[in-house]
Amino acid sequence: MSNRTPLMAGNWKMNLDWKQGLALVEELGEQLAGVDMSRVEAAVLPPFVDIRTVQTAVEAGSLPIAYGGQDLSAHESGAYTGEVSGSMLKALGATYAAVGHSERRQYHGEDEAVTNAKVKAAFAAGLVPILCVGEPLEERQAGNQVEYTLAQLRGGIEGLDAADAKQIVIAYEPVWAIGTGEVATPDDAQEVCAAIRGALREQYGPEVADAVRVLYGGSVKSSNVAELMTKEDVDGALVGGASLKAEEFAKIVGYQG
Repeated sequence: MSNRTPLMAGNWKMNLDWKQGLALVEELGEQLAGVDMSRVEAAVLPPFVDIRTVQTAVEAGSLPIAYGGQDLSAHESGAYTGEVSGSMLKALGATYAAVGHSERRQYHGEDEAVTNAKVKAAFAAGLVPILCVGEPLEERQAGNQVEYTLAQLRGGIEGLDAADAKQIVIAYEPVWAIGTGEVATPDDAQEVCAAIRGALREQYGPEVADAVRVLYGGSVKSSNVAELMTKEDVDGALVGGASLKAEEFAKIVGYQG
C-alpha cells in the first residue's frame, strides 16, 4: 500500500470569471466538509484572473483546497507581455503550476525544451510543477504510448536533481481521452503510470520514484474515479470538465466512500 497522499486537481481551463470562480470554490468548500481530507488532497487550477479571488475565499474560509496556475512563464520577469511568472503565483499563495498540458503543446507549440524550462522555473519560485504528459490517438493505435510518454517525461525533467524530482507531480493524460468522454481503462492508465514510475526509478532510484505522485487525466468523473484509483501507480486525477461542478468534483475528491 502506497503512503503517497492522493491528489485530485481540477483544471478549470478557460472557464469561469472571478465571480463564478468564487461561487464554485465556496460551494466546493461546503461539499468537502463531508470528506476526510486527511486522506486526500484537493486542488484547483483557475484562470490567472481568478486566482486572487480563490486565495481570498480559501483563506477566509480556511478551506481545505490548494490552488495554482494552469501555466507559468519560463522567465522570472521582464519584457514578456502577457506572461505570468512563478513568483507572481507564489505571492498569491499558489502551491502548484501545470506545465506542458497537451493544449499548450498543441495550440502554443510548446516542446520539451519549453516544458523543461517551465518545470525549472516553477521549482525556482517554490511551486510544485504538475508536468503533463501523454500520447495522441495515433501513437496509442500504433502501440507507442509508453515510448512517446516517457520521451515527454524525460524531456520535461532533464537536469532536475533528486530533491526536486522527488517533489514533482506527473499527470498522465492520453490526449485522445481529454474532453472526449473516452477514458483509458484502469489497466491502460496503470500501464503508463507504472512505466513513468519505472523511468523515475531508473533515473533517480527507488526513494524518488516511490515518492512521486502520478495522476491520471482524461474524462475523469465520479463514476469512474474509484476504479482508476485501485491501480497501484495511479495516485490521483487531473480533472477537467467535472471540476467545474462543485458537487461532482467533491465526489471525485471523496472517492473513498
